[in-house]
Amino acid sequence: MNYLPLLVCALCSGWSAAFYLPGLAPVSFCEVGSEKENCKSETQLYVNRLDSVESVLPYEYDSFDFCKDEHEKHPSENLGQVLFGERIASSPYKFHFNKNESCALVCTKGYDPNTKTAELDFIKKGIQLNYQHHWIIDNMPVTWCYEVEDGQKYCSPGFPVGCAVTSDGRVKDACVINTEFNKKDTFYLFNHVDITITYHSGREENWDGGRLVAARLEPKSYKHTNVNDLKCEGHPMEIPKDLTGHLEVIYTYSVTFQENNINKWASRWDYILESMPHTNIQWFSIMNSLVIVLFLSGMVAMIMLRTLHKDIARYNQIDSSEDAQEEFGWKLVHGDIFRPPKKGMLLSIFLGQGTQIFIMTFITLFLACLGFLSPANRGALMTCAVVLWVLLGTPAGYVSARMYKTFGGERWKSNVLLTALLCPGIIFADFFIMNVILWVKGSSAAIPFGTLVAILAMWFGISVPLTFLGAYFGFKDRPIEHPVRTNQIPRQIPTQSFFTKPFPGIIMGGILPFGCIFIQLFFILNSIWSHQMYYMFGFLFLVFIILLITCSEATILLCYFHLCAEDYHWWWRSFLTSGFTAVYLFIYAVHYFFSKLQITGAASTILYFGYTMIMVLIFFLFTGR
Repeated sequence: MNYLPLLVCALCSGWSAAFYLPGLAPVSFCEVGSEKENCKSETQLYVNRLDSVESVLPYEYDSFDFCKDEHEKHPSENLGQVLFGERIASSPYKFHFNKNESCALVCTKGYDPNTKTAELDFIKKGIQLNYQHHWIIDNMPVTWCYEVEDGQKYCSPGFPVGCAVTSDGRVKDACVINTEFNKKDTFYLFNHVDITITYHSGREENWDGGRLVAARLEPKSYKHTNVNDLKCEGHPMEIPKDLTGHLEVIYTYSVTFQENNINKWASRWDYILESMPHTNIQWFSIMNSLVIVLFLSGMVAMIMLRTLHKDIARYNQIDSSEDAQEEFGWKLVHGDIFRPPKKGMLLSIFLGQGTQIFIMTFITLFLACLGFLSPANRGALMTCAVVLWVLLGTPAGYVSARMYKTFGGERWKSNVLLTALLCPGIIFADFFIMNVILWVKGSSAAIPFGTLVAILAMWFGISVPLTFLGAYFGFKDRPIEHPVRTNQIPRQIPTQSFFTKPFPGIIMGGILPFGCIFIQLFFILNSIWSHQMYYMFGFLFLVFIILLITCSEATILLCYFHLCAEDYHWWWRSFLTSGFTAVYLFIYAVHYFFSKLQITGAASTILYFGYTMIMVLIFFLFTGR
């Protein structure tokens, strides 16, 4: 059984490498004046929202006083892009295929001490908080590649607005680009970019034009003195801390096209993804998780086999003429084992919602593993997850209703309503409060009112009716039949040792599942809060399968120990044993916030922990199920 996830992951990895993205066709570009069909001559560069590792608040490109397109266009965005705060717009950076340009003018911006100071202050604040541009060309990020430790090259999908030198001489990381960035109490603005676009020619493969396979840039800072005589050289563009006179900022760019027939269009993201480290750490995480699973599987198998062996030996020793031997251990509580738990309605609701989240996660990860939700398909992962959750109300209603009926519950209306509204309502309330903060701060991550209405319409118009439908079939179906009868008088539970008491057992139960995922969790949090690309869905799918196995086996093992101690209250304990992994997730998120992130400001801190609580609740329902 433990080799099945590895086989599935290997197949998924192979399929993912076999194609770029299902449903996306390459775009061919031709030189100006070409009469070839199905070719575009103009290469349009798009800009996305700006974000920072020091702030949770992303901002639209138009929030900053940069050069803007006179005829600005906004491509249609899917639900996932809106939820993630992506705001893509056309830019004034337009160039023609295979036509090199040097030090071309984009626009000029003027600032005086008494006018437009707010716009300049906002740019300086963005520089201070290390906000990053995100540019897109032909649905591909324009990357900034630079050397890191050990001479390795890292390609970032964003580049900084500028860099700042404080009064005590401390500098931001971006200031290492130029040794001239050394004046105290000064901001250096990157007002020039050298763009290099690499394309794959179709001459050898009998198709017209060229296809873009890479786009890199290098941000630079130049203090241009004359718009009519631009020279991209000289001293950097300085912005003083306190503006005393007129300041003119001139934005320029250079673009160079290079032919490269080695790289193929289908693998054009590879140079970005391969520059990201940690692949070896991923395999270490997988091996670590597999060892835990093998250890647990061995313990469960050993306990079950030994128990069965002893039972068979005892039965063989009993003579037919003698009375049956006295029961012992977990057999003593067989008449109370299926006694309905306290708060059975709440447990059934959690089980129903957990089923909905489990099926949604499984299908989403499987599709991502096949390549359908790759980084090239922006927002597809979140869109798929939300749509699947909405459509999976029926399993949630069915599981909740049938379990509640099995517990002997009769308030079926309350059960259905709470299944459809309780957990989603808590998540939506948290999400809405976070959205209000984003609205107040003017962040691009603030969900528009129309989108909120659409989400509510999907919830109440699709998910809730489907939950009622599932609950109808759940209550109509027969309750789960138990193999033994339940005693009328509950058996007294003997005094428990420290390790068989509920709380210590639940705490211990969440350690092993968390041990399987904590390395993978680091990369997921990096992708969310440090704006790194997450693409290794094959690893994630395998860890997902291992987590399921580990949660199941840890719960079986601890429930067996508790039953042997004659404690038959196992319903809630079995749910909370693996569900307690979510508490470790929260503790790790707190550790990540203080040790890995540089987030400052009360709003960003509230947003971080607000969104973390949503993740913790979803993970609690998933693992407890």
